[in-house]
Amino acid sequence: GAEGSTLMSYFSKNQTQALKPKITFSTLRDLQCPVLQSNELQGKPDESCSTEELFEWLGAVLNQVSLDNKSSSFLSTYCCPQPNIMVEKAFLCTITGFIIPEKIIQLLEQLCCYFGEPKLAYWLTLTVHGFADSPVSWRESEHGFHKGGENLYNFVIFRNLDYWLHMAVGTNDDCPP
Repeated sequence: GAEGSTLMSYFSKNQTQALKPKITFSTLRDLQCPVLQSNELQGKPDESCSTEELFEWLGAVLNQVSLDNKSSSFLSTYCCPQPNIMVEKAFLCTITGFIIPEKIIQLLEQLCCYFGEPKLAYWLTLTVHGFADSPVSWRESEHGFHKGGENLYNFVIFRNLDYWLHMAVGTNDDCPP
């Protein structure tokens, strides 16, 4: 209708262009990884790490924090939670841009197919960060951008296709059902 033609003329006048998501791949070598058991959300001493420990570790890895627990010019240090194993190679793929939910579901399905063939990995993860200044949070509630901007979820998928789901939202945001 008329609204569509007005919208199209706006975009054609203002030199807009479609942008594709930016994809980067990296290989992490000799990475200490937490030992996880799909049925142990709280973890067990000397057997497996908890969901909270994993979530914190993932944040450190994704932000390229050193995990060697050596102090330098700062006061705090971080190391991989116990128990952990040394992984010779871990692959990190980062996709930056606007990604529709259907594509995220497709990525999740492809990751689940990874375990279709015998692999050495016991688990893998998919983390989705929403835009910090997104106007909408869960259930169409206004997003508390000015309070912190947290807006993410993370799937941890295990070899047996069990999964954990972490969700982080700001203090003023609605939680999903």
